[in-house]
Amino acid sequence: MSVVSPNNPSEEDLAAVAESAERAVNRIHDAKAEISRIIFGQETVVEQSLITILAGGHGLLVGVPGLAKTKLVETLGTVLGLDARRIQFTPDLMPSDILGAEVMEQDTSGGRSFRFIPGPIFSQLLMADEINRASPRTQSALLQAMQEYHVTIAGHPHDLPRPFHVLATQNPLEQEGTYPLPEAQLDRFLMQIDVHYPDLEAERRILLETTSAGQTEVKAAVTATDLIEYQQLVRRMPVGESVVEAILKLVRAARPEEGTPSSDLTKLIAWGPGPRASQALMLTVRARALVDGRLAPSLDDVLALAEPILQHRMALTFAARADGHTVRDVIRRVKESIS
Repeated sequence: MSVVSPNNPSEEDLAAVAESAERAVNRIHDAKAEISRIIFGQETVVEQSLITILAGGHGLLVGVPGLAKTKLVETLGTVLGLDARRIQFTPDLMPSDILGAEVMEQDTSGGRSFRFIPGPIFSQLLMADEINRASPRTQSALLQAMQEYHVTIAGHPHDLPRPFHVLATQNPLEQEGTYPLPEAQLDRFLMQIDVHYPDLEAERRILLETTSAGQTEVKAAVTATDLIEYQQLVRRMPVGESVVEAILKLVRAARPEEGTPSSDLTKLIAWGPGPRASQALMLTVRARALVDGRLAPSLDDVLALAEPILQHRMALTFAARADGHTVRDVIRRVKESIS
């Protein structure tokens, strides 16, 4: 297999990556086992959330209320050893409620000075609950933090803790009193993770285990320092030439009038994903391989992650929506064209 890497790794480098990956796989397996003690019937959601964090990105959890999205983020914070905080987004939430603010203080001698009081964004795992309920002004408070990992208050930059991740939730059904996220902010989410209803057996287990007197407690399986090490490991993992070509074909085929497999698809797509989607796939396919205990990603990883990576980075034309087409249908057809 032809291996693509900007550093052209030697045999020694690949051996070091393999050794580090073996240690990481065991710890990641322990983390998944801990999470499964609390979250039932959402194996794909848990896996994609872990992939998002291992790839060093942010995730948008989309699902109706009551599907344990908040519980998942809380559990992830505990199991991954992260300082986790939660913000309930509401229409009256202000940017300073997220970022913090400078206050004037007077000392004993009568002198006055400003002191910065950090907001809840200064955490390692931030849950932005119902993010689309806040105004665009408040939503924009997250833009700089999610991209540059620092915020600017009164002209002064303040670095955020590392690692720093945002897991936001959104209700896909209720639109009254909400503000749709702008495309620029959606693009900053590495993945859109759809949370569906659990199956029958999972819901049966939920009924029996969450309504009893005893409550299951989880413990940390990794530390924040471990997580940073695993994120660097993901970037060192080798990627085959065939996987790189598949990523490029997939992303470019999802753009209108550029590499689409047929004129029919061209008419359906209004705008498509940019290079950030290719970058996201390049990282997440490696992270998925690591979660599965493999040392390099394959074409199956690209196809499995195409929907969560692309669906919030493209839109259909009005005519396509009127005819009943959906973004997922188009992504499925694009996947078929490269598989």
